[in-house]
Amino acid sequence: METFNIHHAKTHLSRLVEKAARGEAFVIAKAGKPLVKVVPLEDPTPREVTPFGFLKGQFEIPEDFDRMGETEIQAMLEGKS
Repeated sequence: METFNIHHAKTHLSRLVEKAARGEAFVIAKAGKPLVKVVPLEDPTPREVTPFGFLKGQFEIPEDFDRMGETEIQAMLEGKS
């Protein structure tokens, strides 16, 4: 594995990033002492995409869903619970 000093790494960052992206890991050192190891990222595994409408037909929404519990809520707000 190649080792580059920090000055060289700063000067040639884009080339070194391309090198790592191709799968070639390398080490960056300061004053001859290894500091970091640069390795390529692994490709993330693709997620399964859940399409819109995947629950279509699984349940029904009542026509008065926006008024459900209205009487009880009104009673609670008026202190008549």
